[in-house]
Amino acid sequence: MRFLLRFTGFLFAAGSVLFLVGVAGIAAGIWHFSKDLPDYSQLQNYEPPVMTRVHASDGALLGEYAKERRLYLPIQAMPKLVTNAFLAAEDKNFYEHGGIDFTGMARAAVLYLQNFGSNRRPQGASTITQQVAKNFLLTNEVSFTRKIKEALLAMRIERAYSKDRILELYLNEIYLGLGAYGVAAASLVYFDKSVNELTIAEAAYLAALPKAPGTLHPVRNRDRSTERRNYVIDRLLENGWIKQADAEKARKEPLVVTSRSNTGHTFAGEYFAEEVRRDIFERYGEKKLYEGGLSVRTTLDPKLQVMARRTVAAGLVNFDEAQGWRGPASKLDISGDWGVKLADVKSLSDISPWRMAVVLETSDQSARIGFQPGRELGGAISKERQTGLITLEGARWAKPASARGKAPVAVSQILSPGDVIYADPLFDKDGKAVEGQYRLRQLPEVSGAMVAMDPWTGRVVAMVGGFSFDQSQFNRATQAYRQPGSTFKPLVYSAAMDNGYTPASIMIDGPIEIEQGQGGVWRPDNFSVGSYRGPITLREALKWSVNTVTVRLAQDVGMPLIGEYAKRFGVYDELPNYLSYSLGAGETTVMRMVTAYSMLANGGRRVKPTLIDRIQDRYGRTIFKHDARECRGCDAPDGWKNQAEPQLVDRRELVIDPMTAYQITSMMEGVVQGGTASALREVGKPIAGKTGTTSDGKDVWFIGYSADLVVGLYLGYDKPRSLGRAAQGGHTAAPIVKNFMKLALADKPATPFKVPPGIRLVRVDAKSGMRPNPGDGSRTILEAFKPGTAPSDNYSNVGIADSEGRLPQQPMSPETDSIMRPGTGRLY
Repeated sequence: MRFLLRFTGFLFAAGSVLFLVGVAGIAAGIWHFSKDLPDYSQLQNYEPPVMTRVHASDGALLGEYAKERRLYLPIQAMPKLVTNAFLAAEDKNFYEHGGIDFTGMARAAVLYLQNFGSNRRPQGASTITQQVAKNFLLTNEVSFTRKIKEALLAMRIERAYSKDRILELYLNEIYLGLGAYGVAAASLVYFDKSVNELTIAEAAYLAALPKAPGTLHPVRNRDRSTERRNYVIDRLLENGWIKQADAEKARKEPLVVTSRSNTGHTFAGEYFAEEVRRDIFERYGEKKLYEGGLSVRTTLDPKLQVMARRTVAAGLVNFDEAQGWRGPASKLDISGDWGVKLADVKSLSDISPWRMAVVLETSDQSARIGFQPGRELGGAISKERQTGLITLEGARWAKPASARGKAPVAVSQILSPGDVIYADPLFDKDGKAVEGQYRLRQLPEVSGAMVAMDPWTGRVVAMVGGFSFDQSQFNRATQAYRQPGSTFKPLVYSAAMDNGYTPASIMIDGPIEIEQGQGGVWRPDNFSVGSYRGPITLREALKWSVNTVTVRLAQDVGMPLIGEYAKRFGVYDELPNYLSYSLGAGETTVMRMVTAYSMLANGGRRVKPTLIDRIQDRYGRTIFKHDARECRGCDAPDGWKNQAEPQLVDRRELVIDPMTAYQITSMMEGVVQGGTASALREVGKPIAGKTGTTSDGKDVWFIGYSADLVVGLYLGYDKPRSLGRAAQGGHTAAPIVKNFMKLALADKPATPFKVPPGIRLVRVDAKSGMRPNPGDGSRTILEAFKPGTAPSDNYSNVGIADSEGRLPQQPMSPETDSIMRPGTGRLY
């Protein structure tokens, strides 16, 4: 008995020593591994990289930019279905344990011993808290050391932060495949839905992904992905978080994903989105753009953008087709499976409804074509093969470029098997698509750009930078410097109006020679070479874009002053003092020209073009706002109490006298009503504008505006060459703008241009610019004059400039003298 007691005492003492040694060992281990643990307190102020999202003016998503596609969603905004799905898949006891699930660890240990030596990766027993510790603070190293550190950090994190905060970090940080980080981004990437719209099956699939996002690909490994999804559904049911009927229904759902592009999402807005991306990059840098979670509200009007894109594309295609058929894009061996070969040919993704196709066989009346098959999410080529017919009716335009005017009489003349071409549906005279029949297309060589702007704010509401962004990301609206030609003339006339001239002033349209030094002589001529009108009013000269009159004006006013005006309007930074530049020989962009015309349209106020209305940071704070006007009375913290209406204070400088701006607008109305831009009369609204055609017809322009919309367009080859003898601004560019403005202004009232205070509208003879002689039957118009500049009733002096362009002083009538104000006619 005594021996037994002694032995029991010995065992107790030994056990106590071993226990103390074990505790000491564990304490030493904890101390050892705790020495270099990362600082978990950084989780308190953790700001994960969040994608920047760009929206159109109506809120439609325009683009997303990120290195890690992530949308940070607070736990309060996370649907219960989604959180339950992840808890069921990863850690059902999350809200009960203290950071470590000892039952799960024991189960993982048993499996590890069973699989020892098999080179199989050990099964993890990490709780969500441990995964947060690993993802935020540790590496993915597979070792006991990392697991010990992970467990220690998990316990510390549990003591420092609430369960909801830990779960929020996890659900927003976890990588879920296809470049998506966090549940909110993954929901958009896989299903093009917000998390609140996810079904049980969809939420379960997302919850299945953290274990192996690369392996559980929804297309390449659909069966395994479906099996893992159903496992999560079973766990949801087992935990009582969904009903039996809902679980059975969810298991039967096929795993279908909707791929979401991370490029421009608004149709036709790719050039605009890229310009915004560059702007943000220049303002805030790369890190802020791709990780800062900015919310950018742009000025883009999606409806106007689609109109602009379609009208410009149609204009480019129509011009190009008139030049003839240049042949197929490439050739392809159609033996075997032509679809696989065609799928590897680069096609443009942003020119719908055009589709790439290959000619399979031809006859005189038609060609059978096979369309390029699509690709599934995993990159696999679709097995579906779609075919159609290009009939002679759909290819009649395709006269050979080398034999213009001779339309083909057989499809086999222009197409042969193996030709890779583009085609789109063929429509009948009633505008209905003819089933199974298509029209032959070719990518236009000619290019161009359009900008539509609000003249009062500088907000760019639509922008087209070329035919296809997928073909060329070069934005011709902002990056292409081209000669504006005669669209520059209104600035020359503005300088003249501010310096003593009126729209009724008479100049000589006749031959002129300019000495250029060293024996050189420049003889500018009109578009119709050798055609002169003699004495002509400035209104008529601008209406018919008379070059000789513009040069004479520039001579009299002086090129340094015109250069100052060009700088004030933002067209050129520095304009050389050569008279040829008064005819638009310098190079500028469509954006700059549209901005300049906006200042004419709004009465002379400076505008700064912008594609961005507002930028907010990840917390919703506004860090940029384009509208800098002061709003007096807009802040009403106590609500409406019959106080005065808010007042907007506009302190923007005047670039020119508002009366001058109206005179130029009135003159350019004449250009539309009966001059070189008469095509715009079809719009049926008050429109002012000016055409432009550069030397040798390398570029054609039209810039015009209504009371609230300015539109500018140019057409030309990227490597400048002549567009042909028939190409003119009035015949080629103006009709495209007309088509756009008819759509854009269809539901707008016919708003006349506002007449500024001080302007006198006086009836004058359209030809002489003088007051009409009673009963002479001459054509008269209402002309706009500044105070003191209207013609008198004295008809002996018609105010004709001499051969050097100098304007004699016209006598003023008593009534005009009485309202003359100091400084009229000088630079305002």
